[in-house]
Amino acid sequence: MPPQIKSKFNHPLTPCKHAKAPKPVKKAISVLLVLILNSCFIDSENGIKVEIINNSNEPITNLEFTTSENLEVIRFDKIEPNETVNEFLSMEKNQIDGSYSLTFNRVNGQTEFSISGYYTNGAALDKKVKYIVEGDTTLVEFIGSY
Repeated sequence: MPPQIKSKFNHPLTPCKHAKAPKPVKKAISVLLVLILNSCFIDSENGIKVEIINNSNEPITNLEFTTSENLEVIRFDKIEPNETVNEFLSMEKNQIDGSYSLTFNRVNGQTEFSISGYYTNGAALDKKVKYIVEGDTTLVEFIGSY
């Protein structure tokens, strides 16, 4: 039998051998653990979402979106006027600092180059890049940082 300890109120206290947490506490700990582990895998793939909006009056063709390392390339044959396309560029193989580039051809045969943004040590700093192609210019917006 374990030794008895007297409290200041002269009642015997016996140490617990098998103290257990109540079931609601166990359930809360389990739910919290699942949420913590699950949050580690949200947006875990290294890369950037790209959205290209053709706001010009003519189709644009031969689109390529890539990084300056040129390891992965997203290609679109044609985007019609007022059409929007979305894709994800994986940057899992990227390892150095660099920028993003969008190349495409206008109807008149002119090739457009848009070099913008920045990533470091092969990792995207932004979640998404949006290109808005106008009749005579291309606007670029980076959205959401990690």
